[in-house]
Amino acid sequence: MKTPAPGRACGVVLVLLSLATLQTLRAQKNDIDIYSLTVDSRVSSRFAHTVVTSRVVNKASTLQEVTFQMELPKKAFITNFSMIIDGVTYPGNIKEKAAAQEQYSAAVERGESAGLVKATGRKTEQFQVSVSVAPAAKITFELVYEELLVRHLGAYELLLKVQPQQLVKHLQMDIYIFEPQGISFLETESTFMTNELAEALTTTQNKTKAHVRFRPTLSQQQKSPEQQQDTVLDGNFIVRYDVDRTVSGGSIQIENGYFVHYFAPEHLATIPKNVIFVIDKSGSMSGRKIQQTREALIKILGDLGPRDQFNLISFSGEATPWKPQLVAASAENVNAAKSYAAAIQARGGTNINDAILMAVQLLERANREELLPPGSVTLIILLTDGDPTVGETNPSEIQKNVQEAIDGQHSLFCLGFGFDVSYAFLEKLALDNGGLARRIYEDSDSALQLQDFYQEVANPLMTSVAFEYPSNTVEAVTQDAFRLFFKGSELVVAGKLRDQSPDVFSAKVRGQLHMENITFVTESRVAEQEEAFWSPRYIFHSFMERLWAYLTIQQLLEQTVSMPDAEKQALEARALNLSLSYSFVTPLTSMVITKPEGQEQSQVAEKPVENENRHRNVHSGHTLFRYHSVGGKASRVSGGSSADPVFSTRRGWRGQGPPGPLHPHLPYPPHRTPWRPTPPDVMPRLSATSFLDEHDMDLRIKETTMASPHHAPIQPPSVILPLPGRSVDRLCVDLKRSQGPTNLLSDPGQGIEVTGHYETEKGHFSWIEVTFEKPQLQVRASPEHVVVTRNRRSSAYKWKKTLYSVMPGLKMTMDKAGLLLLSSPDRVTIGLLSWDGPGAGLRLLLRDTDRFSSHINGTLGQFYQGVLWEPLAAADDSKRTLKVQGHDHSATRELKLDYQEGPPGTEISCWSVEL
Repeated sequence: MKTPAPGRACGVVLVLLSLATLQTLRAQKNDIDIYSLTVDSRVSSRFAHTVVTSRVVNKASTLQEVTFQMELPKKAFITNFSMIIDGVTYPGNIKEKAAAQEQYSAAVERGESAGLVKATGRKTEQFQVSVSVAPAAKITFELVYEELLVRHLGAYELLLKVQPQQLVKHLQMDIYIFEPQGISFLETESTFMTNELAEALTTTQNKTKAHVRFRPTLSQQQKSPEQQQDTVLDGNFIVRYDVDRTVSGGSIQIENGYFVHYFAPEHLATIPKNVIFVIDKSGSMSGRKIQQTREALIKILGDLGPRDQFNLISFSGEATPWKPQLVAASAENVNAAKSYAAAIQARGGTNINDAILMAVQLLERANREELLPPGSVTLIILLTDGDPTVGETNPSEIQKNVQEAIDGQHSLFCLGFGFDVSYAFLEKLALDNGGLARRIYEDSDSALQLQDFYQEVANPLMTSVAFEYPSNTVEAVTQDAFRLFFKGSELVVAGKLRDQSPDVFSAKVRGQLHMENITFVTESRVAEQEEAFWSPRYIFHSFMERLWAYLTIQQLLEQTVSMPDAEKQALEARALNLSLSYSFVTPLTSMVITKPEGQEQSQVAEKPVENENRHRNVHSGHTLFRYHSVGGKASRVSGGSSADPVFSTRRGWRGQGPPGPLHPHLPYPPHRTPWRPTPPDVMPRLSATSFLDEHDMDLRIKETTMASPHHAPIQPPSVILPLPGRSVDRLCVDLKRSQGPTNLLSDPGQGIEVTGHYETEKGHFSWIEVTFEKPQLQVRASPEHVVVTRNRRSSAYKWKKTLYSVMPGLKMTMDKAGLLLLSSPDRVTIGLLSWDGPGAGLRLLLRDTDRFSSHINGTLGQFYQGVLWEPLAAADDSKRTLKVQGHDHSATRELKLDYQEGPPGTEISCWSVEL
């Protein structure tokens, strides 16, 4: 491969800077053709090495600007970027940030423009490079980045963003996973996948390896036959998994002279906790922020354990405790606290200092009075959206006051709501006191973000955790002491093995449980471990050394936050040397990219940090690959696309035959086409288990005259139930009495439970909740969004956004029309629909109801349990009686609006029952 000639290497330089928003340029169609786009991600023992390669050709007759843009995870470090233009390689070189900045400044002084190549989102950072390409010239972009996947609420997550914005002839993603411990579960999720596109997705897995491949054809990428040049690929692709764990909870893995020790013991009892929630109710929290905070608090309070103690402190200019001391998390106290939280109003200034000190005083007093259970954990959780404005307002003094008061006895966690808050201040406040800081993004799911964070710290399992290794066998070990270990997380320690290390490497992990000390012992045979990582297909070699360097840099940077200046400089120097040695773009380094001579643009690649985002309105994007070209005048376009619905039509919700007889006195609206009954001699016969007996088949529509052309619009029923067996009929159930939260369906044999709250005055459900036993999963739908909770991890999905998630035992899909399907090969399919037609709101659908077990029950489930129909009345064939579990219900043949196929709906005739 060629390298730039000396005269060309000093051409114009790219320098990557951070900005909050990004406008992209898009060229005329077909000028720039991405003929190949590949992603190769190899996860070796949680450490992911991802290579993105794009090959582009300029098909125009003029010089064009080509832009390579993608998003990568925030925790990832870029390790390489290069461009190959006409066989010449233009590599990226990582330098200390000051040196790169000097080169950038010199370029600006020469009059060369500075362009954006980096911006931050909620979970990702944007990367962008532009270069001018001659007619017919080809260019190859290659970006490499690495990250250690962190276990969060019981799972590791690999996130890729996909948005090529044009059809790509060769588009392929390969994710290889190798976990010597064994893969316990693997699932995929996508926000752009449809049932048709899912045919391009294959997953293979054995005990220790997994391979996920996505390779769509051109036709599969097309948005529609009418939009042949537009791609459906636009959004997230996620792989989640976890590993098998031994009784010791530890796994030591060794490769090329380095080791990593993973520690996540299972089946430990949760330690009781004493938690004080310190809630900012200053004026800046008014409106949606305080509403979402109240909502999250009410949910969090309900998750407190019976052995926990808690209190609330709300503050603005002054701090006010809910109770004078901590109280037990009894049902009575929790309900009272929920009422208090629901009444919190936002007004006044922000006195952070006094609020935290009050929390510390409450804990200290409880400790002195021996009111804290022995062996329990004490936590303070602060939520604020602004800088201190009342009382002590100097951030340094507040940090000093809090650290002196806590004195290492409690853990402080700081949540910064939005971008007006000083995140650097909160981060130091938390890290100084054994906790961590987290930004809560202002979005529709802010309440879920708060709940999600709480779930991370809600279940402490061990305290004072210390890793011990024989001193003569290891060196350069990363952090090996941790104040707390929480359920669903993982502690990771890495280091170097000395040259004369023993054949068997042993380690001890000591810690404290609720009422006892505990020691875990783990041993690993060095030769066996080395051999395990020899597979060239799944492994990028020497990954463990890079994992050690990555983890060391991350921890050194974290330590600098709470260190005095002298020590901070020494830590930064170590982190800088490692960043340069291993070619990581970190907050201390920048990547300088050479470009062909004469291109008037200069940029430097830098790693943004969280506290640089202050006062910015940053939104999470949906971009991994964006390739744009500019020829002549370019138009500005914003991101966003749409995907095909999961089903273009929803056949199968209705019976596969004509509807039952239509009530003779229900005329058709003038704009509708009337239903024409099928002659009785061609209607299918119904089994003995059907709702109609054979002698009831000879039903006719009576001849009538329409009395008036004006009638009230036909409304949808509360629920439409497809009946079991070979029946072509449907049952329309109207819920006329408000019963509060109701058990709609419960089937222990299927492991499914459906509850909901139907608002009779509005004619729709205010919420529906579906719970599965295997996998343990809860889906709660409201008119605003869908919340999926698994392993205490909650994710929110907006209606009418494409979703395709496959996990062991369940598939979850949502289409652009707002239909969410929860299905598996041997289960009843549950459908949840955001309906926009008459009686707009949340709707429930059922499919494959013959799969219900004999144990089905509930308000709707009762109709699948031994239902008997009385014969039709001779005088009026539009009325009959059905017996359900010993109770009689009157059923009337009526015309209803079928919502199951989406707005505007179709008219159907069904037997209608009121409950």
